[in-house]
Amino acid sequence: MIAALPMYDRPENAAAHDTFWQLVRDGLRARGIEAPDALDRETPYDETWARPDLVLGQICNLPWRAGFRDRVTLVGASDYGLPGAGPGEYYSLIVARADDAAPGLRFALNDPLSNSGWDAGQTWARRNGVAIDPTLVTGSHAESLRAVAEGHADLAAIDAITWRMLQRWHPLAGRVRVLDRTAASPGQSFITRAGQDPAPYREAIAEAIATLPRPESDLLGLRRIVVLPLSAYDLPLPPVPNVTAR
Repeated sequence: MIAALPMYDRPENAAAHDTFWQLVRDGLRARGIEAPDALDRETPYDETWARPDLVLGQICNLPWRAGFRDRVTLVGASDYGLPGAGPGEYYSLIVARADDAAPGLRFALNDPLSNSGWDAGQTWARRNGVAIDPTLVTGSHAESLRAVAEGHADLAAIDAITWRMLQRWHPLAGRVRVLDRTAASPGQSFITRAGQDPAPYREAIAEAIATLPRPESDLLGLRRIVVLPLSAYDLPLPPVPNVTAR
């Protein structure tokens, strides 16, 4: 069995995620679902998604629609109460260096299969008539921020929930500024292995969110789990960026 909640897990909030998981775990067990004692932080997150022993995981909406729609059970989208986003939605923030009054078009992306770091950014650029140049793949939003702050790229799209954390904990956050925000789309979604009834998983997650102690709740910022229509995920796939990893 494996459970992983990697999308917003950082050293600074790992203990809060552990507390959240313990509540979810106990709720699953109370509903007759076996669940591991602790979260897995060793397995690469994309290797957990289609595992036949996946109890609970998180997936970005781009890889879900690109290759996992029929390989996992979608439980529900996470809602972090972002201003300007609908229930269960999130968006990205387009950032540039704070001292760059007229940023260029070199674009840093965390991963070509990232909705927040690539798809949302390229959609924003297209809708605004901007021809961004995908310059490097950084591996994470934090490293995309670093690439912009240090001048290796001009622009990046940062998940707005990650941005909250980076502002709090990343030493270079003060060296970038927000230019705009992208359109909203389904937030990071909870999943379990294929063929499962999502209802008891959803109930356990909702119960854990409601009973999470206030300090951990404030630290994580997770407000609820939302069931979105599958049509909300039916977004066109983005072009594959012609860029090599940094």
